[in-house]
Amino acid sequence: MDLPELGRFLRSRRDRIRPGDVGLPVGPRRRVPGLRRDEVAVLAGASVEYYIELERGAGSQPSDQMVAALARALRLTRDERDHLFLLAGRPVPVGGPSSHVHPSLADLLLRLDGTPAQVITDLHVALLQNPLAVALLGDQTSYVGASASFVHRWFTDPAARALYPEVDHDHHARSFVADLRAASSRRAADDPEVTDLVGSLQRVSPEFAALWDEHDVAVRRNERKRIVHRELGVLEVNCLQLFSDDGRQRLLWFTPALGTDSADRLALLSVLGTQELTSRATTPPG
Repeated sequence: MDLPELGRFLRSRRDRIRPGDVGLPVGPRRRVPGLRRDEVAVLAGASVEYYIELERGAGSQPSDQMVAALARALRLTRDERDHLFLLAGRPVPVGGPSSHVHPSLADLLLRLDGTPAQVITDLHVALLQNPLAVALLGDQTSYVGASASFVHRWFTDPAARALYPEVDHDHHARSFVADLRAASSRRAADDPEVTDLVGSLQRVSPEFAALWDEHDVAVRRNERKRIVHRELGVLEVNCLQLFSDDGRQRLLWFTPALGTDSADRLALLSVLGTQELTSRATTPPG
């Protein structure tokens, strides 16, 4: 562990990221070309005081989850992410291509600044979200362990189902299981990520176990769905998907469904989401 070098590396990466790259407004009075420390803290889900200590090379050793969150916030390449883990004295993640955002998908996500978008793995682990996706779906990247998979949360945490109207729950449950079976067949038979996820769900969720035993297979591709937003109500959207070459990651983006009033409300969502993120980033600590 080398906390002083960790601090210097964080500062160097922060300086090269522009606010517009992460969905923040570019104001005329910025004193630094890159991100401010409080903005990085917001994007990583850390307190401003804690992040400042890290950049100073002081404080406590960051957890694996915090290092991963910082790597996502600073848009690190895979080599840079591995370097960050080593500086923090943490083991480098070994989850293969699904453990780090595919560069092409990350680049496309950054260009989709006018619509909610996120990158997820084939096991429905959210790796990266733009601010509008957070405003629409909530922060999906902060979960760890088995709960990092939205499929796992769907069958174990009733709060996860609040994202969709109750009448649609059966459809989504079946769709998630069929998609997970398709993902499992593309991976090695003894892939630990799949076997651990499926085994855990079979033990704790009779609903999942019953659906898994039906052996339905269907990749979730482009579909029309309804999403429940806490302020804007039910939004009917098209969920479009672009897959990486190996199928282990996919870029999702959401557009308003034709013939509905979702376009106007999604436009309002962009205002609400930007205001919320800006407010969090500019509120003085304490």
